[in-house]
Amino acid sequence: MYVIYIADKNLQNKFKMHWKTKLGFGFGHVLNDLCASMWFTYLLVFFSKVLYFNNTYSGIILLVGQLADGVSTTFVGLMSDKPDNLWLCRKYGRRKSWHLIGVFCVVVSFPFIFHSCLGCEGSDEWAQVIYYSAFAVIFQFGWAACQISHLAMIPALAEDQNERTGLTSIRYSMTVASNIIVYLIALAFFGFNSSDEKLSSKDEDNFLYITLIVIALGSVSSLLFHLLVKEDIDPTQLEIEADRSKELIPSVPIIFWFKVPATYGVAVLYMSTRLFVNLSQAYIPLYIQESLDMTTIYIAIIPLVMFIAGFFTSFLTNPLNRTLGSKGTYVLGAVIGIIACVTTFAASGENRTSSFFLNYGIFAVAVMFGASSSIILVTSLSLTAELIGENVSSSAFVYGAMSFTDKVSNGVVVVLVQQFIPCEKCIEEAFKWYFRDVLFYVVGGSVLLGGLFALILYKMKVYQARPPVQEVKSISGVIVADNNKYNHDDYKNE
Repeated sequence: MYVIYIADKNLQNKFKMHWKTKLGFGFGHVLNDLCASMWFTYLLVFFSKVLYFNNTYSGIILLVGQLADGVSTTFVGLMSDKPDNLWLCRKYGRRKSWHLIGVFCVVVSFPFIFHSCLGCEGSDEWAQVIYYSAFAVIFQFGWAACQISHLAMIPALAEDQNERTGLTSIRYSMTVASNIIVYLIALAFFGFNSSDEKLSSKDEDNFLYITLIVIALGSVSSLLFHLLVKEDIDPTQLEIEADRSKELIPSVPIIFWFKVPATYGVAVLYMSTRLFVNLSQAYIPLYIQESLDMTTIYIAIIPLVMFIAGFFTSFLTNPLNRTLGSKGTYVLGAVIGIIACVTTFAASGENRTSSFFLNYGIFAVAVMFGASSSIILVTSLSLTAELIGENVSSSAFVYGAMSFTDKVSNGVVVVLVQQFIPCEKCIEEAFKWYFRDVLFYVVGGSVLLGGLFALILYKMKVYQARPPVQEVKSISGVIVADNNKYNHDDYKNE
């Protein structure tokens, strides 16, 4: 196997990041985070309570979006890692180019999802499903392009594991801050501009206004990312890689990751994490409205409490990782999540939902959900970065593959949950407590699975060194690796 390295001593200092770079990196995923908060928290409740869609059709729209996202993450991961001699990549960088494409797709598609079907309001629901699914596919492709390119910049910008964990913490802190902003905006519309106790078709304009504000804020944040973060571009390396891409096998071929046992363990752990975070975010508003029969304002207040708790908890992840290790920290977060799910089930039900729980206990549960989500999400991303290690040449593919398992599993589970929602008029009692059971069995089962795989990975070496390479001749200014033995004085960062 042949590998070419460009000799440049200045690369040794590229990981010494300026605070502006860190700040800009944090802004890079804000648009995605704002839209994802709307997507997971309010999509199902918007289609079922505002547009009065069939529950199964609502789930299908989310599934189509998730499948599109899953396929797109793999595609973008492969293309983002591929040597490219295109003008935009040469001048702007591969990662930032894909990020820019993603931002455009998100901005032009997302507002149509939270609005009644333009020109087809009276059409059959299946026809409207096609309409919304088309915009969901465009949105999710753009979302995937932003996500994978942004994640792939973590191992490219940060040299060691602590620095990468730090960037991951910044990323998650901005994610939590973005969610808080969404819920504050929602609170302004549902809390002060709405006198209804339950959502109805009259709230359609509120959702549209929230969406437009989200897009405006996300666009400004994306602009700051592109202004503050500079991606290293070596035109000479791009030319060599592009000219020889058909002759040389990449330094870390994709097949390598399928031969690493830790890849599967981290993939299941990441999938379980996203199931817990996304499903709790999606079904807590329905739990609040249907199971606890609380007013509309609480579908903004409770998620807001969750993410405020998550925001403050995110600052503890670095110290916890240094003290307990990444796997021990994940187990701690999983235990908190399990307690939250058990409390939700035990404290609410026929003849046992107390006024204390409605007034105070639900907020304690929200804090536990938020803290757990923060800990396990940051740690799962940290473990993914640890798996990649110095094998940054295919980092986008790894993040894409992890995200693929997340998106597909989320979509399939949501459709199944939506399919089995009891008929509200036929079995009123079963319908009332259905969403409580979803939080206990489905969401709780997800975080339990993640905790078990963290224990399985506990004594497993997550990082795998790059595969050995064969010796080839030197090519004008190019260092050639011989079974990973090369001049470390000239080039210390593989």
